[in-house]
Parts: sequence; C-alpha cells; structure tokens
Amino acid sequence: QVQLEESGGGLVQAGGSLRLSCAASLRTFRGVAMGWFRQAPGKERESVAAINWSGGRTYYADAVKGRFTISRDRAKNTVYLQMNSLKPEDTAVYYCVADIYSEINIATMTLGSWGQGTQVTVSS
Repeated sequence: QVQLEESGGGLVQAGGSLRLSCAASLRTFRGVAMGWFRQAPGKERESVAAINWSGGRTYYADAVKGRFTISRDRAKNTVYLQMNSLKPEDTAVYYCVADIYSEINIATMTLGSWGQGTQVTVSS
C-alpha cells in the first residue's frame, strides 16, 4: 500500500520560510526519485522540485531556484522541501510524489504515487 503523508504547510508572511516534510512507507520510498508539485487555485499543476534516489541529483523549477531546497533522508524514509524567501505566488497546495523510477524524469513522475497535499499560503 502506497503511503505518503505531507506536513509542514501553513500560513506565512512574504519573505518567510517553511519546511515541508513527506513521510513515506519504506515500500514507497525505496529506490525511487521523489518530488514536489503544487497547484494554485485556477492554475494547472506544476512541478516544483525533485531528487533522485541517491540524493545526488536534484531538479528545480525556474520559479523556485535559489529559494527552495529539496533533500531526502533515507534512514527516515522522508523527503523535505525547505522553502525560503516565500512569495505570495508560492501559495498553493503542495503535493509529494514518489516516482516509479530511480532517476528524475518530471514527465513521468506524475505517473507515480501522490500524497494528499498540504496547503501553503503566503500573505503579502
């Protein structure tokens, strides 16, 4: 059974920081790349960041480069998204995704397993 549970969302002022966590079952976490997507009201879902199984490669959307950092702790079966210098346009529901492959491929990551999402709201 796939299990992904996000936490860490909330309300923050512009310029602030949040850290999202995604705890996965071992079966879900092992051997696969992990990522974060987001969807704002009235907008399409978009990729935010991803990390491969080894943790040696990462991907960031242009909109978050230099502000967000993705990492994973294999001992805890958890992936994190550290979000700094938050902007109102970062407001969205953030979803954790477990890929079906070990390396990053944003195009196919959506075929993986999804968490329920956590709301991030950035006030101006």
